[in-house]
Amino acid sequence: MKNFVIITGSNGGIGRSLVTEFKKAGFHTIGIDQQHSENADINITCDLFELVNNKEVEMHLYAQIIEVLNGNLLKILINNAAVQILDDIEHIELSDFKKTMDVNLNAPFLLAKLFFQQLKNSRGSIINIGSIHANQTKPKFIAYATSKAALKGLTQAMAIDFGRHIRVNIIQPAAISTEMLVDGFKDNPEGLKQLKSFHPSGFIGKPEDVSMLALFLSKDESQFINGASIDIDGGIRSRLYDPD
Repeated sequence: MKNFVIITGSNGGIGRSLVTEFKKAGFHTIGIDQQHSENADINITCDLFELVNNKEVEMHLYAQIIEVLNGNLLKILINNAAVQILDDIEHIELSDFKKTMDVNLNAPFLLAKLFFQQLKNSRGSIINIGSIHANQTKPKFIAYATSKAALKGLTQAMAIDFGRHIRVNIIQPAAISTEMLVDGFKDNPEGLKQLKSFHPSGFIGKPEDVSMLALFLSKDESQFINGASIDIDGGIRSRLYDPD
């Protein structure tokens, strides 16, 4: 009997690391991403916005994954995919806000609902990848921060609702050195240096920091961790920034 894990956003920096670590741990990986990828054992191209808003897309994805499982155990669902549309309340469109909610919140809800029975049968686990923005944010993050705060609430509610059948936890990273983040500072190396210095650790996280924590949460040794919001932030959430 094989153990499978579904990883959304499998083609991003954290997603690729999740696929790598879970493969090494012996899981068969199903990667879902809107961009074609070949890093997981099974790669499914799917736009999560379309998944939430198109019943045919939903049923097609469900059928694909049930066929792939072929009676094997779905042990883990990792909701990692997210969109980040930045703008202030005066200029952000309602359509952008709704899209953020659909991808960052409604898709994790729908996937949990779709594969509830499979996860229940395996006494499996759902791991949501949240953000420090669920608790602390900054200007122009109104859509993203709201979605991540709601994802934290969804995590807690599902942990209660699913009871003894499925554990649900959320990892809330601060800055992680993905290619996308580092590329955003390519014309501002001093800004990246400053970002690192803001974290009491003196550096920002690596994708492997997130994936290794997710792997631990998937193990039997973490059975008592349920409904938890785990910060992985280099200490920045504890740091008060105001004039000396």
